[in-house]
Amino acid sequence: MRLGLYIPLFDELADPALVARLCAEAEEAGWDGVFVWDHVRWREPVVDVADPQITLAAIAGATERIRLGPMVTPLARRRPVKVARETATLDRLSNGRLTLGVGLGSDRFGSEYSITGEELDDRKRAQMLDEALEILQAAWTGAPVHHRGEHYTIDAMRFLPRPVQHPGVPIWVAGFYEKSRPLRRAIRYQGFFPVGIEHPDQLAEISAELTRLGRETRDDAAEPFDVAVELDPGSDPAPFAAAGATWGLVAFPWNPVSVDQVRGVIREGPPPMPRRSSNPRA
Repeated sequence: MRLGLYIPLFDELADPALVARLCAEAEEAGWDGVFVWDHVRWREPVVDVADPQITLAAIAGATERIRLGPMVTPLARRRPVKVARETATLDRLSNGRLTLGVGLGSDRFGSEYSITGEELDDRKRAQMLDEALEILQAAWTGAPVHHRGEHYTIDAMRFLPRPVQHPGVPIWVAGFYEKSRPLRRAIRYQGFFPVGIEHPDQLAEISAELTRLGRETRDDAAEPFDVAVELDPGSDPAPFAAAGATWGLVAFPWNPVSVDQVRGVIREGPPPMPRRSSNPRA
């Protein structure tokens, strides 16, 4: 099981240079990854919000080993053409260390959809998500992309240079664990980030369902597949590893988010964990 940090880019942590320095410290302390929230707005009392892509670029430049990425990007409010360029560029800047977390997102935490005129219907955003993921995978091949869908059109455009990683940047799909649709979406890609997990038994249920879906839908059920879970600072990740998690992300409270708390967790270092395959079905 790999261990990383899960950081909201709010208020004290809305400074890309500061976050990049923290991530360099995390790399030196032995952490495996850093993942950042992707929001344009959050509810009060949060005031300052940093852009995740620019922050990730700063992190990529300040580190050499740790995995990094947005967790999660709501693709329905992002143009897939722009995301294709951003992800390829970030993957090259980081020398192949990017993971792209994606999901539907929600308006309930910061009204960031309703006050900006974005799509509010969950089903339509799910359609936009699936269509955007098709575009991203096609773009990362470097071949001309021909796409005429319900929401997006691309007419023979090539996206070069390609990402360092082949066939493309790993995609982790987020979703509430009680719902089956995110699981069915996730199994087509490289990982799942269950939202709302509170106990290892819940994760064990998810792992069993992913195993079943993988055998039914994946050409190679042994292909690496990650399951990432949120962890409270200081908690024991071992029960979640035993239940099928391949990544544990130490999450920090957003109200208030504290640089001192993040730095304290970083300096404590990740708890020792036995290494295991990145495939929960292995």
